[in-house]
Amino acid sequence: MVRRFGRAWLAVVPFVAAACGAGARSAPVTTPAQPLVVAPPLVTPSTPLLVADPVEDLIATSEHHFEAGQSELAQGHVEAARREFDKALAVLMDSSYGGRTEPRIREHFDRMVDRISAYEIRALAEGDGFTEKQYEPASIDDLLAMSASAVPAAPDEATANSARADSVEHDVPIPLNQRVLAFIELFQGRLHDFLEEGMRRGTSYLPMIQSVFRAEGLPLDLAYIPLVESAFKPNALSRAKAKGVWQFMRGTGAENGLRQDWYIDERSDPEKATVAAAKYLSTLAKMFDGDWHLALASYNGGPGRVQRAMKRGRLDNFWSLAAKPNLLPRETRDYVPMILAAIVIARNPLQYGFDFEPFEPVPYDTVMLPRPVDLRRVAEWTETPVDAIQALNPELRRWTTPVRDTDYELKVPHGTADIVQSRLAESATGDLAALKWYTVRPGETLTSISRKLRVSRTDLAEANYLKVSSRIAAGQQLMVPHEATVLMAARTERSVPVAESRRLAADTVVDAPSADRVKVVYEVKQGDTLSSIASVFRTTVAALRTWNRLPSTRIEAGDQLTIYTARAN
Repeated sequence: MVRRFGRAWLAVVPFVAAACGAGARSAPVTTPAQPLVVAPPLVTPSTPLLVADPVEDLIATSEHHFEAGQSELAQGHVEAARREFDKALAVLMDSSYGGRTEPRIREHFDRMVDRISAYEIRALAEGDGFTEKQYEPASIDDLLAMSASAVPAAPDEATANSARADSVEHDVPIPLNQRVLAFIELFQGRLHDFLEEGMRRGTSYLPMIQSVFRAEGLPLDLAYIPLVESAFKPNALSRAKAKGVWQFMRGTGAENGLRQDWYIDERSDPEKATVAAAKYLSTLAKMFDGDWHLALASYNGGPGRVQRAMKRGRLDNFWSLAAKPNLLPRETRDYVPMILAAIVIARNPLQYGFDFEPFEPVPYDTVMLPRPVDLRRVAEWTETPVDAIQALNPELRRWTTPVRDTDYELKVPHGTADIVQSRLAESATGDLAALKWYTVRPGETLTSISRKLRVSRTDLAEANYLKVSSRIAAGQQLMVPHEATVLMAARTERSVPVAESRRLAADTVVDAPSADRVKVVYEVKQGDTLSSIASVFRTTVAALRTWNRLPSTRIEAGDQLTIYTARAN
């Protein structure tokens, strides 16, 4: 935002006096140098005189801070955003005009409160680090759905010739039958860009995957399974709730050593999930006597289903099973040739018309966290968007690292480990994560507490590593995940729709600060309510909520409230 300053234009007229006179040629007269004379400014009725407008300057400064807050919030820097939003209002309230005495400032102040409240309600709804992150649709769903209609029944002869001319040796048997060739053609045509982007993304993971598979004695061609399953996206989530690069279902992931709780899901960690995938593929290979086609069918449909199909059809060959539609689901019948076609292309992309720049892996450092930390704090410390911190730590389901984990290893941008360690050391525990704790009272249960605090019973249990049916004891400390109900509370307090709830703060600015008020900070005492505090300071609950951006009327002892109270006479 460019500030508008008034400028007075000065007309500067140089005037040089020169002497002209006759004189004898033999005796010229030397004229002494004359001083430069500057005329005074000429102000006429036709000359505009631009004068600075202090109100416009204040509004421009306020807008500048608001836009800075928007930028910080977009990067997940909540504290920095809050500071800028505070400045956007403070520059108005601390001015000689106050917040509402001058009409233009009053209009801008009300609009600013509205905009800030909308942003902060959204930020609160996103949580104190407890809202689960967003996932991307897994590619396998669309690919298998598409295979029913998009795969050519008879592949082009050019596709067959190109595949036959491919001299790459594979460590998984790949028959160039019509089904495999048909998927090669589909990948070269309609799905060319999808496959190319997946291969490009995969270049950052393949060295790690191949290293793990090599150590486990697995065929390296199997490293390309994620190309079809997830396009190598760690946050891929299928309709069946399979997750991660390797698309593990919850049960299969747990069976193969992947931790899954309210804070962490290691299915989304490419390295840990690859170790689990190697273990699972080895198990499937042993189960089917080293037949990788049956093992791949089992990876998709489950080993039990494949074994039942083999028993029912009295067949021990995948292609024979796939020829009988009543034995295996269509998705599984298509899955194996699709994987094999992707392997053929990925092993020799230039042969099939694919050309891409490798995706460079992002370098990182690791920091051992002695206690839970909000990723947004780390983002601010490292001057990095919170999305970048999440991308480095895809196993974290939320913005908060595990509450009860000590020595949790967090990945941070390369070169920032020392900064993070320093900030950790100088920060108080309460400043690292916005955790709320509740002490269980006699007779209370998870159900009664969840109703009282308006949080999900499942979230309350899992956030504390408990089962929903777990018994709790008086005096037990429970961490309360508030985020899921913040926006709900804002909506239901006045029973208004979502759009209107975002305007609550603006609608209730009935007692805004002005020049005849002074700012005080009040510490909430035991038994205080917003109503009782408003009565003491002769203001309103609405004003208290607006000044302190409270999503509800709930306050706790020790909270500090900003209050603008009338000046003493």
